[in-house]
Parts: sequence; C-alpha cells; structure tokens
Amino acid sequence: MVFKRLLGSMGVGGPAVDTVLDPVSPVPGGSLSGEVRLTGGRADYDIEHITLELVARVEAETEHGEHDGVAVFERFTVGGGFRLHEGEQRNIPFTVALPWETPVTELHGQALGIVLGVRTELGVSGARDKGDLDAFTVRPLPVQEAVLEALGQLGFGFKSADLEYGHIGGTGQQLPFYQEIELSPAPSYAHRVNEIEVTFLASAAGMDVVLEVDKRGGFSGGHDALARHTVRHDQVAHTDWNAEVDGWIRALIEAHGAHAPHASYGHDPYGHAGHKDDHHGGHRSGPGMGTVVAAGAAGLAVGVVGGMVAAEVIDEVGDFFEDDEDEGDDEA
Repeated sequence: MVFKRLLGSMGVGGPAVDTVLDPVSPVPGGSLSGEVRLTGGRADYDIEHITLELVARVEAETEHGEHDGVAVFERFTVGGGFRLHEGEQRNIPFTVALPWETPVTELHGQALGIVLGVRTELGVSGARDKGDLDAFTVRPLPVQEAVLEALGQLGFGFKSADLEYGHIGGTGQQLPFYQEIELSPAPSYAHRVNEIEVTFLASAAGMDVVLEVDKRGGFSGGHDALARHTVRHDQVAHTDWNAEVDGWIRALIEAHGAHAPHASYGHDPYGHAGHKDDHHGGHRSGPGMGTVVAAGAAGLAVGVVGGMVAAEVIDEVGDFFEDDEDEGDDEA
C-alpha cells in the first residue's frame, strides 16, 4: 500500500515522497529495507532530514474504556542535508534494524490482524510533513514459530491477536506495548481453562515466553495465572517443543490451582516473576481486530474462515492508514 502526497506544508507544487519497501518480510530484530523516492516540486527545496517512523495500531485501556490509537515505536533518520532541485528525481535506499520486540503480523502467510506501518517524514526548510505511509509485515522468529506450532499440535486454536499499551512487570520489555496472541484451549484443558494468552519478548540473547491462563470460574475462583519462561534462539533445533510447551501449561495450571490469591504471578525455572500491568491498572483484554484463523492439522495458521476475516483485516489496515493520513493533514 503506497500513498503519494505533496508536501502539505509547501502547498501545491512542493516535493512528493513515495517510500517503497522491499517485498521480503523481515523477522523481529531483522532488517527492513527499501528506498525513499523523492520528486522535486516547482522550485528548489532544502531537504533537512528524511525520517522513518515505525507505527502500530495499539489498544489502550483508560478510565473511559478501551480505545485504539497509533503508537510510534522507533525512528530512523535515513537521509537529508541536500538540495532537491526543481523536478529532480532522487532515490534514497535504506536498511534499518527492527526492534527485537517488533510484533509478528503473520504466521505461515496468514494475517494475525496486527497492523504495522512505516511513516516517512520530510523536513524541508524548517517545516515537517508526514508524507507517506506504508504497511509492512513481520514473520515470526524460529523460536516463536516453534512455540506456536507446538500449541497448534497440542490442540489449541487461534482466536485473535492484538497489541496492548502497557508493560509486563518483571521483564526487560523495551517497547511501550506488548503483543497478545489469544488461543482457545485444547480439549484436554477445556474444562479448566477459558483461553490462554501468549506474549513473546525477544532480545538478541533469546526469548521470554509469557503465558497467561484465564481459568474457568469454580477452579480456584476463576483467577488468571501467569508465568514466564526464557529460551535461547539456539534451542529451536534441539527441543521437543510439544513436550516443553505442554509442560509449561500443566505446571502453570497446577501451581496456581491452590494459590488463588497469588494467581497473577508466575515463576519460571530461572526464578523470574511476571505480572501483567498497564499505566491504568491491570486489565483483561478482549478480542483484537476481529481476526479468527482456524486451527488445523498443520498448526495454528491453516486458513481464514469463510473469506470474511481476510476482508476485515484489509479493512482494518485501510482504516488505519486513512485515519493516520487525516491526522497528518490536521497537523500540517
């Protein structure tokens, strides 16, 4: 999705910007590449800076309820300090490193409903304009894929995914939001669990896998249970992930079955504690963007139900960019 807009602050005849991303989807911590294509206007302009912002649609809990907003989670200056002559065509290639905690937007090519974008800002003669906004997708890291595939093989089904504004206590979380992937329980756990939520907090060294179980009422009062497990990137090929993940879930449910007052906390084998929180107090998240991917024999991402969900995801992406463009126009 590419939008070409004239530099709003310069009016008609100003420079135009078009950012084109490489077609290969990156992974968290990987490289996002492309080029910024500039077209000179009806006069010469001094381009002070070309800045890329990574933005995401995020859900935030406030005293007035839950709201969607746009969060900027990284900025890169990729060019500037030159004069763009009248009618001149200039391409600025770039390669930037994504944060390790960048959310995953797809699994095996199936959209999860997470919306990310790259917004291009031009600084021209003291004025700024957010002149281009493009969607991009992010594939899972091998560890993330292994854990999700194990959950699918164990019988858990994908429900939705969203981005929650806030922090998970006791972790080294860097971004101002975290991704929740919500799953329906496997048949063997359906009598004890409403759903399970998975959050990945990646780093260069490895991955924190945060599991939150929404337990059914009547089972220790229906409190949630939370635990965190740390794995290394090099463990992928040497781990029985079905057994590993099943052990995590069993231990989490059993450990908190008799300790409801402390059910918001969990400990992993490394002695870490975790607590989900945000700036307005703890909350339970609902479905993300209406995305429901059917689980099947190959794992969590097998197909989109009825074709309707794919259209909903596209509509969400379109609405996100249109809303953001409108905000940019208001700022100009």
